[in-house]
Amino acid sequence: MDTTVARIEKLAFGGNGVCRIDGKICFVPFSCPGDEVRLRITSQKKSYCTAEIVEIIQPSPDRDIPVCEIYGVCGGCSWQHVQYPVQLQQKRQIFADTLWRGGRVDGSLISDTVASPLAYDYRSRVRFKVSADRGGLRIGFHRNSTHVVENALNGCPVAKPVINEILNCLRSVLQGYAGVGFIDQISIDSGEQGAVAVVHYSGKDLSGLKSYLIGSSSKLGPCTGLFIQANRKTEPEKLWGSAEISYCMPGRNPDQGSCVLTYLPGGFAQVNQAQNVALLSIIRRLGDFRPADRLLDLYCGNGNFSIPLADDVASVYGIEGSEGSIRSANSNKIRNNISNVNFVCADAKVALRRLDPDATPFDVILLDPPRTGAGDVVPEIARLNPSRIIYVSCDPSTLARDCGLLAGHGYGVVESVPLDMFPQTYHLESVTLLNKK
Repeated sequence: MDTTVARIEKLAFGGNGVCRIDGKICFVPFSCPGDEVRLRITSQKKSYCTAEIVEIIQPSPDRDIPVCEIYGVCGGCSWQHVQYPVQLQQKRQIFADTLWRGGRVDGSLISDTVASPLAYDYRSRVRFKVSADRGGLRIGFHRNSTHVVENALNGCPVAKPVINEILNCLRSVLQGYAGVGFIDQISIDSGEQGAVAVVHYSGKDLSGLKSYLIGSSSKLGPCTGLFIQANRKTEPEKLWGSAEISYCMPGRNPDQGSCVLTYLPGGFAQVNQAQNVALLSIIRRLGDFRPADRLLDLYCGNGNFSIPLADDVASVYGIEGSEGSIRSANSNKIRNNISNVNFVCADAKVALRRLDPDATPFDVILLDPPRTGAGDVVPEIARLNPSRIIYVSCDPSTLARDCGLLAGHGYGVVESVPLDMFPQTYHLESVTLLNKK
């Protein structure tokens, strides 16, 4: 098959490098800006094509040596071959381009990407896929674009070391379980006071697996709690040990100590705790909160921001659709002796419609929606007429769309800060401040 030579210009959201072939945009996996490469076209579309690297003729000076032995096969990381400072630069450019295309947000309003203190060993929550057949037990991650499990025999280099240690223990334990073929996933969460594992089971001998795992508890090393989940619609069932994962978030006054927050296994929490703290710091700076402010925290989760921000404002009203997260939020409220925060478990759109902006005015609305964004609630947010909106996003495309929608209601972007929550991948988090014009 014919090949062609090209130079990689930049990286794109999705992880691929970008070049041009005969004037058409071409996406090239595992390439680095500055690479001179020989390519083989793998697919042709009307407006773009994709290609694979046949030969790196001249490697970019920005290339790095991947540390993971299954990098390039595992479907997780996509940028281990790119030096970390370049990852940060490329993320800012991708973010700025996306916000301009989707929301006409000027690039001058985009800050530099906030670096993660750790480029590896940072991830505190990992879901490992499990497969057992004639080839033996495999625990790891799906191969690129497949459901085949690639065995991560030495763990995952972006995971915290304690997670890999527990994984090794579970691998050894499960080797001896006859029904291991009905275990399809293992989730491990690491907190500041321990680490909890959840075994996901689809077989019929639930009591047998419970007995086996309880009997193996002494072989699970640093694991401080073990759960089993046999129904995806229900919460995990505790077998032994701790029922919560804890972490700390700084309060308004560092001299007064930190807030201790917890969440339950199966619940949501940010995977990079150092960057979670950085998010809070950015929110505080952009929010410029005043003692008399009333804050609405939309998609509040376990109170991740509500609880530490309680001392910054007069009151906080948190809305979250997950019952488990709201239970954790109320528990965190009591644990930290917070009296000016109220949480409600409800669909965001339904809950917003119930609010009367005259009876319950909000000065600031903070929202941290799922990847799909907050497009369906933008009209309700605008109806409440806050002076400031702080939008935490994990998806640049939906953020751009929503900034465009909010502009139609009179809100303009003041500053947007990309933050690297997920080093070695193309994913990023961001915090955007919008003010009423």
